[in-house]
Amino acid sequence: MRRYLTDLVGVARDVLGDDLVGAYAAGSVGLGAYQPGRSDVDVALVCARPLDPDRKRRLVAGLRYEALPCPARGLELVVYTAAAARSGTPEPGFEVELNTGARMDFRVTWDADERPAADGRFWYGLDRSILHECGQALLGPPAAEAFADLSPADLRRLLVDALRWWLALPTPPGDGPAPGAEDAVLGACRSLAKVRHGRWLSKAEAGRRLLADDWAADAGEPAGLIERSIAARAGGPAPSGPEARAFQRRVLAEISGIAE
Repeated sequence: MRRYLTDLVGVARDVLGDDLVGAYAAGSVGLGAYQPGRSDVDVALVCARPLDPDRKRRLVAGLRYEALPCPARGLELVVYTAAAARSGTPEPGFEVELNTGARMDFRVTWDADERPAADGRFWYGLDRSILHECGQALLGPPAAEAFADLSPADLRRLLVDALRWWLALPTPPGDGPAPGAEDAVLGACRSLAKVRHGRWLSKAEAGRRLLADDWAADAGEPAGLIERSIAARAGGPAPSGPEARAFQRRVLAEISGIAE
């Protein structure tokens, strides 16, 4: 993985030159929870000034899977200007976004204004908050200096938006294991752990943190659901879709109450 990240930064340097002022590993790599074969690689690049269309195209061409194979499920790359990274805004604010990989649908968004609301516009502010706290610098100053955090009010609002977005997705039919439902449960755990304890944690670590809380200890079956979801990430059976949705609704009610 280290070699891939080094090569990625090298390609970005070739395209952006001195305008590349930072590169940061985010997501599971930044949180110290990368799982080979399961996790994506999340990277944020920071450039000194807005990118023209030609450099956006050349950057995407150089970093897409066909040109630079990613050893993970896929690469999720977002490019920000230094001003946008330090703004603390909840808005997307990116220059270009790329999803590419052997097991990931190719997607490129050339401008933040093109991001459809139906696909969620909350991701980017939350990602920059995680970068501020946990990002690993591959190039440039520490992530805490390159990225500003969200205000508490904006953080809670985006977390509520994210949970509502997930709940609006179709629920897998039946009461049997639903692959991916464990991530829905533990993603909700991460949101609640951030609100309750003020720290971004990996999904599994957030689940374990809530298990130590009175909230989980008093919750009966939801506590068992968290334990099963953690085990599912190591190969155990996933919870059902209805179980995951009920848990997300419980977390949404608590975060929404705090936000109000």
